[in-house]
Amino acid sequence: MTAVNLLDFDLDALAAYCERLGEKRFRAVQLFRWIHQRGATDFEQMTDLAKSLRSKLSGVAVIQPLPVISEHASTDGTVKWLFDVGAGNAVEAVFIPEDDRGTLCVSSQAGCAVGCRFCSTGHQGFSRNLSTGEILAQLWYAEHSLRRHAATRTPHRLGPQGLQGTQPVERVITNVVMMGMGEPLQNYAAVLPALRVMLDDHGYGLSRRRVTVSTSGVVPMMDRLGADLPVALAVSLHAPDDALRDPLVPINRKYPLAELLGACQRYLKTAPRDFITFEYCMLDGVNDTEAHARALLALVGSQGPVGRVPCKFNLIPFNPFPASGLLRSKREQVEAFARVLIEGGLVTTVRKTRGDDIDAACGQLAGEVQDRTRAVVRMTRGPVLAAQRSDQP
Repeated sequence: MTAVNLLDFDLDALAAYCERLGEKRFRAVQLFRWIHQRGATDFEQMTDLAKSLRSKLSGVAVIQPLPVISEHASTDGTVKWLFDVGAGNAVEAVFIPEDDRGTLCVSSQAGCAVGCRFCSTGHQGFSRNLSTGEILAQLWYAEHSLRRHAATRTPHRLGPQGLQGTQPVERVITNVVMMGMGEPLQNYAAVLPALRVMLDDHGYGLSRRRVTVSTSGVVPMMDRLGADLPVALAVSLHAPDDALRDPLVPINRKYPLAELLGACQRYLKTAPRDFITFEYCMLDGVNDTEAHARALLALVGSQGPVGRVPCKFNLIPFNPFPASGLLRSKREQVEAFARVLIEGGLVTTVRKTRGDDIDAACGQLAGEVQDRTRAVVRMTRGPVLAAQRSDQP
């Protein structure tokens, strides 16, 4: 019989599992803390668990992290791990340290089926969804590895007391963004329990404001997330109209901008933040003119298709890779674009490029994917965006 990996369970699922073993819920809480707060993998380490329970678990369950293929550290402190998820597939996670936070970018799929033109992962195609345990294993490993290696930042303390009356556990990762490989909302069944573990005070104790799900615009699942477990939301926008967004973000053909913005409006009713973050990758001569910026103002303004959408824009410098055929917008063009948005009343930031010397920057995560979707063929036959370049959106 295959042993159960306890990383696959949120607290309720772990409690149900313990109940099947004849144990009470408080034993599941103890076990959950040992796994996520302490990083334990050996049941014999869990000294406050009854010896009989430890014996039961050793025969039927494991705490199985992902094998680490490689680890790379950038000159700016960014760390990237490549994890083996089997069958020739590998996924990447990235830790980004800053003065006031430590952010982990987590993958949700081996590859991605959305196929955005500017994304290295999308050009690799799609193999499969990750399990809840494979998603959480990235956070589990990064958190406890960084603790062991004495991260340079000042750790933040978890709210709950540590086990057996010890001091509170120090936390290195304060923010998680589901912005790694894959479209999280196309793997909803595995992502939702993973989010619950991230938020649980007996797990990683993160607030909903500090956990962000990024989506290319899977409208029905945005509505489900808003009902089930609303966390911070980032939407990959990248264009001010359907004609341009269709080739850039192909899912737009199924869920065009008016539907996407309507879903954003609905999400804000339960969201932990009072705005949606729109991610916008700056592509030279494609979507970066001041006319495009003015079109964005109109899109999310009171006269837009769904009325005013409270939002902020995060302008992302494109990280070129050969297969894309695209170039990064010039700095002065990004500044002019941002100025139009700011003067139009929108909070706008330009993302600092981090980890590009180790291919860990936004859009660069590629890992290893055994593609089942013939992405290279599809993208080769796709529209040539350079031919669409114009001074008008």
